[in-house]
Amino acid sequence: MKYASEINRRRTFAIISHPDAGKTTLTEKFLLFGGAIQTAGAVKSNKIKKHATSDFMEIERQRGISVATSVMTFEYKNTLINLLDTPGHKDFAEDTYRTLTAVDSVILVVDSVNGVEDQTRRLMEVISMRKTPVMVFINKMDRDGKNRFDLLEEIEAELKINLHPMTWPINSGKDFKGVYDLRQESLVLFTAGTKADDEEDVVEIKDLSGDTLDKKIGNTDADILREDVELVDGVYGVLDKAKYRSGDIAPVFFGSAVNNFGVKEMLDTFIEIAPDPQPRATTERDVEPGEPKMSGFVFKIHANLDPKHRDRIAFFRICSGKFERNKYYHHVRLDKDFRFSNPYTFLARSKDVVEDAYPGDIVGLFDTGNFKIGDTLTEGENFFFTGIPSFSPEIFKEVVNKDPMKTKQLEKGLMQLTDEGVAQLFTQFGGNKKIIGCVGELQFEVIQYRLLQEYGASVQFNTLPFYKACWITSNDKKKLDDFTRFKMQNVGEDKDGNQVYLAQSEWFLQTERNNNPDIEFHFTSEIHKGL
Repeated sequence: MKYASEINRRRTFAIISHPDAGKTTLTEKFLLFGGAIQTAGAVKSNKIKKHATSDFMEIERQRGISVATSVMTFEYKNTLINLLDTPGHKDFAEDTYRTLTAVDSVILVVDSVNGVEDQTRRLMEVISMRKTPVMVFINKMDRDGKNRFDLLEEIEAELKINLHPMTWPINSGKDFKGVYDLRQESLVLFTAGTKADDEEDVVEIKDLSGDTLDKKIGNTDADILREDVELVDGVYGVLDKAKYRSGDIAPVFFGSAVNNFGVKEMLDTFIEIAPDPQPRATTERDVEPGEPKMSGFVFKIHANLDPKHRDRIAFFRICSGKFERNKYYHHVRLDKDFRFSNPYTFLARSKDVVEDAYPGDIVGLFDTGNFKIGDTLTEGENFFFTGIPSFSPEIFKEVVNKDPMKTKQLEKGLMQLTDEGVAQLFTQFGGNKKIIGCVGELQFEVIQYRLLQEYGASVQFNTLPFYKACWITSNDKKKLDDFTRFKMQNVGEDKDGNQVYLAQSEWFLQTERNNNPDIEFHFTSEIHKGL
């Protein structure tokens, strides 16, 4: 296999969770271990005392939530790790779903206090469909939370996954004393505020019946741990690595991300058993990472990653071959060849130019408007990578320009921000009314904020009474033209000039479908992307 050594040492994964479960904190601990940052909350300013390295947009720092996927690349024990930190908020789930197409495995963070929450369930449904390998990190063990056995039972029942504990906690909350590493047969004692370069208080205990355990954690806790470990070993046995990689078993670790506790045990296990870059399905065939010719796809676009330079970056996952700087690659949808003089790897806001990259790597490509989400680059072959989801919007609002002097800035901002895929832009038929469609209310707040901060365009959004957007096509052009003319108030065009019917309700939609059998109503725009 060509480039085998480079492919084998790469791990590309996403961290996902419900908001506030500690996902971004865990991300920072990984970066600390990799030496990519020196202190947690490494980026500081006068206005904001501390915020996560991966939350690079100003609104994320103000709200304290992640609303866009961040990409971070770092090395740990000669393994090159591409980590994608995803937004936890449900209104930005579409960004997370698309990110899951670009990774080979997932780490799921569960809050030990709150257990499984709605957003976690939705994310796990997507992961289960794709059979993506999952590791679970049960966070906040230093807080009073649910019983450890009850928590495992809840996760298995709610998320429909089979768990396999790799570490086991000793108490929780103020009585939390640490974890027993079932795989290494060692006791890791808890100390609040452990640093990444601190030596953990690890005691090797091969025989739990000895008195070493009693001396370290006390007789009562030692007896409980012995019973727990005997029970866990009896139920779960040794981890089957193949079942983890096939998505049938999820290894579980307990810890406290904010105290950097239990993180190293998971990271060490992850680089050992997590899959290296995997084959990817296309419209023509499955592409193997070891193939000599380069191929990959764009799964995310972000405008103004650096507000000072007004740049626009396409996030590109390499699936096969070797990506090289300044080499020409074929853009399948446009049927044109492009070369990239400054491809980047990321550590959140900081970027480094790379000469080459391999399967599993995520590179940032400067984009002048040539890319859309799902676009494929190859070395000449014509195919598209499949499985990149697109959702019909659920909330629709008219864009009202509050400053006519900034019309050009508004047009540019709307085009660039909706290219990122978090919202869709429609223009009402026969007029210039701009309509934004989103799957969540918070997206409008983010768009409004970014239009003002990044483009100087001030807008307000007026809610429109639409239920769903449907792309309409027909083999009979006259019937489509007649429908468009008669339903002018409910028909618009998307950014690519495709006609869209905006239905007021499910009843209206069904009525129009019954009355117009020669017109097809599509609930996704994928048909226009060649996917």
